[in-house]
Amino acid sequence: MNMDINKLAEHFARTSFQVEQVCRYVRDPGKSCDDYTEPFPGFVFPLRGKAEFDFSGTTYTLAQGNVVHGGANMPLNRKVLGNNRWEYLLVLYRVCGPEPSGFRLSKAHFQLTPRQSPRLTELLELLWRSSGEPGGISAFQTETLFRCVLEELFVCVRNQSSDSEQALFEKVSKYIHEHYMAGLSVRALAEQNEINENRLFYVFKKYTGMGPGNYLMAYRLNRAKEWLLAGDAPIGEVAKSVGYVDALYFSRIFKKQVGVSPAEFRGKFRNNPYGFQDGSIPI
Repeated sequence: MNMDINKLAEHFARTSFQVEQVCRYVRDPGKSCDDYTEPFPGFVFPLRGKAEFDFSGTTYTLAQGNVVHGGANMPLNRKVLGNNRWEYLLVLYRVCGPEPSGFRLSKAHFQLTPRQSPRLTELLELLWRSSGEPGGISAFQTETLFRCVLEELFVCVRNQSSDSEQALFEKVSKYIHEHYMAGLSVRALAEQNEINENRLFYVFKKYTGMGPGNYLMAYRLNRAKEWLLAGDAPIGEVAKSVGYVDALYFSRIFKKQVGVSPAEFRGKFRNNPYGFQDGSIPI
């Protein structure tokens, strides 16, 4: 299940909950078990080794750097992978009262990828220790530490997502800059990077304020302006050089975006480079 980390954090911020139990488990290599999850939802924090959790056909591979949330009373198949022991911390919590939206934590399973975080490891160790101590102060510390764990988890996942989005934008925009003269399409760019078109649109909108199709068009038209001012090549040749086979279509979108036709642009700005810079489409 894919999870929007900002929506998840907001859901926890608006939901009343308390720690039910903190358990530390060690399982031997090859150990497997078909069972149900606990009567409460919870997070599994891998500490060592690797395991596979299957929630009714949805499989998650758990190792350090990954965290899985499981709902209450869900069918679960668990299997330890590799030759090392599997050790993890399980934090169960109780949802107290109604949740703010149709999404229910007690019915949800999903995976988060914070990667390696020394701060998260430290907080988990403190949480484990405080949960085993008697008294009201320790109980209060356990509740506080669990919220600190969630905060660090959410922030790490958000930062990983931002790094991934930036890397994707840089990769696709670089490809556009190098292959704008080819027959590119948003669908082809998305398929090439194994993402859907909506995801690609979201990333480009975030970093440029426009979708990938408009970004490609703007880049092509800016290159076309350079061609128009650099020589006397026919308009059709300029169009093909920036990826437009149909010269009439090229002229039509050029005029719509720039305000003048390609020929008029050449005549107006050939001897006016400052005017040309002002007329560039920002990308």
